[in-house]
Amino acid sequence: MKLFQHRNQTARLLTEGKPSKVLVSFAFPIFLSQLFQQLYNTADSFIVGNYLGKEALAAVNSSGSLIYLLISFFVGASMGAGVVISRYFGAGNLDRVSKAVHTNIIFSLICGVVLSVFGVTMTPHILRWMGVPEDVMPNSVAYLRYYFLGCVPVVMYNSMKGVMNAVGDSRRPLYYLIVSSVLNVALDFLFVGVFGLGVEWAAIATVISQTVSSILCLIQLTRKGTVYRLEWKKLRIDLESLKQITKYGLPTGVQNSVIGFANVLVQTNINSFGKLAMAACGAYSRIEGFVFLPIMSMSMALTSYIGQNLGAKRYDRAKQGARFGILTSVIMAEIIGIVLFFFGGFFISTFINDADPEAVAEIIAIGARQCRVESLFFFLLAFSHAVAGICRGAGKAIVPMLIMLLVWCVIRIIYITVAMSIRHEIILLFAAYPLTWFISSVIYFIYYKKSNWIHGFES
Repeated sequence: MKLFQHRNQTARLLTEGKPSKVLVSFAFPIFLSQLFQQLYNTADSFIVGNYLGKEALAAVNSSGSLIYLLISFFVGASMGAGVVISRYFGAGNLDRVSKAVHTNIIFSLICGVVLSVFGVTMTPHILRWMGVPEDVMPNSVAYLRYYFLGCVPVVMYNSMKGVMNAVGDSRRPLYYLIVSSVLNVALDFLFVGVFGLGVEWAAIATVISQTVSSILCLIQLTRKGTVYRLEWKKLRIDLESLKQITKYGLPTGVQNSVIGFANVLVQTNINSFGKLAMAACGAYSRIEGFVFLPIMSMSMALTSYIGQNLGAKRYDRAKQGARFGILTSVIMAEIIGIVLFFFGGFFISTFINDADPEAVAEIIAIGARQCRVESLFFFLLAFSHAVAGICRGAGKAIVPMLIMLLVWCVIRIIYITVAMSIRHEIILLFAAYPLTWFISSVIYFIYYKKSNWIHGFES
């Protein structure tokens, strides 16, 4: 594989070499990075559930969908910079790369501050709106408020990771995340397991760890000789770069938010089934987070790959990589789904250790049931995310935004509202996901086959 040399720093071009090999080698560090990222939330649930019991586990799990809703918008919006940078990098325009990097850093910092203030202020009100039970509320508020205090490093890490991924550097973000993930697990055990502190200390451990990963990324970005070097004297908003970043990033942010909003409504309905269902579905969501890893890793890799190749006007190569990425995502997701279908109950059981054996059995039963309803349809989820990644790389971020808004938000909410009014059974909630995955996959398939998704890059 050819490499891009700039000031003694090696950055990686995704426009040379066998597409399948390039995508796999680029996506694998992203996968590992996502794996360690998932350890943040999973460590909190696992350690809290085993040391503090079902009420504390329910509190942490009730916060997951809300955290995703608020953070995913800003992270998605900053992802627009990755699309812009990958295109300029593929075209060899390093001056525009530099302007986009500096604009993105300031934009992300502002987003992180806004999110922290909003999250800390609004946490109790949103949790009450979600119908969190009163016996769970104090722990939920404490956990969420401390988590949102650390939103600046969360948003900044994802922003800086996106910059490095855009120029083909997926390894350094992985190294930094390994360090911070190990630190997070160690601090969780120390604060909760050894010292017996409350659930808010799990959030504090996460904030400390995410701050470390952000600092490591910042040190790398300010190093001399990097393609994406961050220089303090150049930190300013470039209006053209900001326009491009928001053009490609805002639809992704909106897309993530509407999905998060729909998931908050799902969580609200789960809350109506009580704390055992909250604990079970929360444990399942942590497990499903690992299922998402290969899916999201290939989707993110496809975005950078497509962006660089279209920027370099290598259209046939872009299409070849897109086909490989879709097929790989679908196969990986379904293999994982089959494993989860048969062993879901065992995985759920690792998240809870409570003195009430009947409660534990009920939690495992609910979680295993959710596994059986959803897991065999993961291939649909993978297909939708793969095509969405291709669209974003091609500058068509508005397409996945509209599809997700229609299907994963509007249709999902309508289905849940109608289904719950007819019959208040939790299995009907579980069915909302494979149903909407199927509908979105049909729409994506038609778009991918019938549209000219490279349009706008040919000239």
